Amino acid sequence: MKELRIRVLAGVFVVAGVLSWAGARLWNAVGTLPSVPVAAPIVLALIAVVLLSTALSLRARLKAQRERRPGAKGVDPLMAARAVVFGQASALVAALVSGMYGGTGVFLLELLDLPTRRDQALYAAFSVVAGIAVIAAAIFLERVCKLPEDDEHDNGAATAA
Repeated sequence: MKELRIRVLAGVFVVAGVLSWAGARLWNAVGTLPSVPVAAPIVLALIAVVLLSTALSLRARLKAQRERRPGAKGVDPLMAARAVVFGQASALVAALVSGMYGGTGVFLLELLDLPTRRDQALYAAFSVVAGIAVIAAAIFLERVCKLPEDDEHDNGAATAA
């Protein structure tokens, strides 16, 4: 399984932001701009909390297993792999959604004199912050579930070269 790349997430964020900003300008010129839902930052924050709690739980269980504590629950490798895949998928979607709301928020900065648009810009900003929290939690989860490097394999390759 490949690790998340910050550059890929940043690229998705930037491309989605630019396209969203351009789309918001076009949509506003043609008609009314759709609103940023109030639930967007809430849902993203809930996903971040789920990812963080999963990472903290797995980290505690892995630590107890490494220290060979009596009664320590092991971590099923398939469950850990599923958690990492969920984290990676969440990070990619959060980068896309955060970029989308970020682009819309940047467009809404021009319209802050209207109270409804000011609220929309605030919701967009909270969505970007919550999306960054999802990405951070997903990267932390991935680091928690990362297997230690196999030293014997690395030393064998170094001596063979």
